[in-house]
Amino acid sequence: MADIAAIIEAGGLTGGAKALAVRAFGLLAEAEGEVHGRAAAEVTFHEVGALDSILDVCLAAALYDRLGPSRFVCGPLPLCDGVAKSAHGPLFTPAPAVLRLLSGVAVTGLASVGETVTPTAIALLKAFGAEFGGWPDMVVTGRAVVYGSRLLPGVPNGAVFVRGRAPSLGAEGPVPR
Repeated sequence: MADIAAIIEAGGLTGGAKALAVRAFGLLAEAEGEVHGRAAAEVTFHEVGALDSILDVCLAAALYDRLGPSRFVCGPLPLCDGVAKSAHGPLFTPAPAVLRLLSGVAVTGLASVGETVTPTAIALLKAFGAEFGGWPDMVVTGRAVVYGSRLLPGVPNGAVFVRGRAPSLGAEGPVPR
């Protein structure tokens, strides 16, 4: 963990983005440590410790820091059964580290097989302070839809991001849905 934190600290990120990236890796280290019976500082990352994975986390942290949302709400995370490949060999899904990180998170089951929530993804959501639940009241001011390249039968491999502002309360109450 210390080597990853040093790489992040040496990068050109803002202080906020660095803190988010280090927090995400800290959450991953805690979860992996619990799974393997080690202290977080003793955890050795395999796939997620690769430079491209560190860059992915840093870019997500930089984007989140730049957007600077006052609130981040995430719908229930989709979970499937199945097996995922790892440096430790095949793991059931959700992977043990994901299960540790899912504490307090709303999830929904999907009728498919495969890994839909990675340890890195849930660690980022938690580092960002995501609230998990339904749509908040808001006036939509922007949106983005992104898709991954992996296909799982019956599962959209993507995410919808919606930016909004709090509805103004006029004489007639909140903005209707």
